[in-house]
Formats: sequence, C-alpha cells, structure tokens
Amino acid sequence: MKLKPCPTLLLSALLLYCASALPAPYTPANDATVLERLPFKANDPASRELRQLRDELSADPRNLDKAVALSQRYFQLAMAEGDPRFIGYAQAALAPWWELAEPPVPALVMRASLRQYNHDFIKALSDLEQATRREPRNGPAWSLLAAVHMVQADYSAARKDCANLHGLASELIVLACSATVGSLSGPAQQAYGELRKAYASSPDASPAARLWVTTRLAEMADRLGLVREADAWFKAALQLDIADAYLQAVYAEFLLDEQRYREVMTLLKGKERSDVLLVRLALAEKALGAPQAKQHEQAIRARFDAARLRGDKLHIQDEARFHLYFLNDTQEALRLARENWLSQHEPSDARMLLEAALAAKDAAAAKPALEWLAQSHIEDRHLQRLALQIGQMGVQP
Repeated sequence: MKLKPCPTLLLSALLLYCASALPAPYTPANDATVLERLPFKANDPASRELRQLRDELSADPRNLDKAVALSQRYFQLAMAEGDPRFIGYAQAALAPWWELAEPPVPALVMRASLRQYNHDFIKALSDLEQATRREPRNGPAWSLLAAVHMVQADYSAARKDCANLHGLASELIVLACSATVGSLSGPAQQAYGELRKAYASSPDASPAARLWVTTRLAEMADRLGLVREADAWFKAALQLDIADAYLQAVYAEFLLDEQRYREVMTLLKGKERSDVLLVRLALAEKALGAPQAKQHEQAIRARFDAARLRGDKLHIQDEARFHLYFLNDTQEALRLARENWLSQHEPSDARMLLEAALAAKDAAAAKPALEWLAQSHIEDRHLQRLALQIGQMGVQP
C-alpha cells in the first residue's frame, strides 16, 4: 500500500498545532461510550467513510491498509479543525506498528506525520530517512522530510528534499516546495514571483494543491509587505472552501496585524474548539472591548492550565503570547518563547521570541532569533522591524 500524495503534508500542520507528547490512547469501557462529537453530520459521506473504516479496522485490527487510511483521515481532521485530539485517535489506529523499529513503510510515514505534529522531530526524521531509504520514490515521505527540515531551519537539506520530489508530485508542488525554501532563506521576491507565475500556469491544479500554494503565496506577500496582494491570496485560499485551521490562523494573524479586528471575529466565529484560533479570536475581541473577551480569556487560561498538568506543550508559542498580551507576564512569556525556540525556528517562532524579549527589556534573550535572521537571509518586514528595535537596545546578531 502507498499513501496518497498529500501536498498539505508539506509544512501546513506542523507550524501551529504541535505537542511534545501525546497521552496514551483511550480505550472505552463499552461500545456506547462517546469518544468525540465529530465536526460533521452523521449521515454525510465523510462521517460514513470514517465510521466504515473504524468498523472494518475493529474487525481486523492488523489490516495495514485500513489502519493507515483511518489514521490519515483522523490526521486530516486535526488539520482541518485545529483539534489535536484527533491525533490521539490516529495514533491508536497504528497501535500494532507504533513501537516497531521497522514497520511497513506506509505505517512508518504515517507515524512520522504524527510525530512531527507533536514536535518529536528527531524520531520523525529517523522514520522518514528510513522510509526514503527503503522507498526512494515515496513522495509523501520526501514532502514531509522537507517540512521538518524547514521547521528546523535546515534549508540546504530541505532543498534536496524538494528536488527529490521531481516525478513524484506535480510540477506546481515541486516548485512550491523549492519556492517556500527560497522565501525563507534568500531573495523572497524572486521566489514569490516564480511561484505566482507557476500558479497562473496551472489552471488544472487540484483544489488541495491550490489551497497549499495560495496560502504560501499569501504568507510570502505578507512578509514582503505586499499587503493587498497578501489579502487577495488569503481570500483566494478561503474561497476554495476547504476546511484548514492553519489557513484560518495565519489569515487571522494577518488581519490582527492590520487591525482588522471585526474581520477576525467573523472569520473565527464558531471555531472556539481550536486553542490556536481561540487565542486569535480573543485578541481581536480584547482590542474591540467585546463582551465575550473575558470569557474567552478565562477559557484559554483553563486550557493551558490543563495542558500543563498533563505535561502537554501543545501550543507553547501561543501560551507565550497569552502570557504576554493577556496576563502582561513578560518574564513567563519570554521563558516560554525561548523554550519554543529550542524546538523550531520559523518566522512566527522568531517573532514571538523577539516580541517577548522586547517586552521584557531583555535584548540578550533575542540573540538566537537575531542570529537565525542574519544567517538565513530571510526577508520579513515584521522580523526586520523587531530586529531594528532590538538593535536599538544594544544587541546585534
């Protein structure tokens, strides 16, 4: 069995919805126990497919094809809803192969997907290196490997991963992979122009590919300061009408930067089950003095408190933001931002560290992000503004 090519594996989920460890899969005492209210009606095709897969796997728990298919569907639900509880169900489906040193390649790649989601990058890389060694033409494995290398700022390795996608994914996705690396490590305007041209030349691209590419184009345009173009790309991605929590989160972030708070509230209405989206919704509500802001702030606090008791660092970057912008606890925000930086180096991680260091008046704490900024040659208006402010405090990369 081979995993279906899935371009959204490349960089979409691991950016915001991560944790260092998952609780053990829960086994209900009886079949009547309700595990989760899924985000669709019981009689729609997605619900019927999921129910059928669960029933078939329950009857034959070691059926690799069914296990990987069910795990992938749960993973897609986590991506769409921003709800990591589905990751636990995805892991449970792979239980017969989870601890094996050399499971079948489909299980290996799916396990790596779940591990990277949880910031277990070392094990995810090990799984993916094994998968690509055993199946050099496994496109999803190369895509995910590129994503992990990008999140760890290993751009040289990511470029090689993207090159290995030739012949395994559409030319648009291959170019999008390379352009994403280029936009993070060099002349972003060139990468943006090349990807924009390739997208215009790919009218038959699948909806999933268009979602992935338009979201990347929006992020590139935003970093370059092309505000109107970024907004247009975000709206083009939303108009595809594909549920994607990452898209909603980054567009909400863009709207917050532009002080378009009411649009954030409209965008995220009914999305409160996702911690990441709830934080952004509450920020907009707080800016407008909306009556529900305090209630949502209390809900966020309760969720982070519960996560801490579980030893779950699911959204440590957003927890840092919560401490900074809701609790005015600059020292705890900086501590969390520094801890977050230890595991991943992306623009949003650098921005959180720089903002926290500025608020805490601790310029030295910003040095790791400043060094990454200088070494990567990334072009990002938000980071450049913050770096300038840090420089005025007396610290240079």
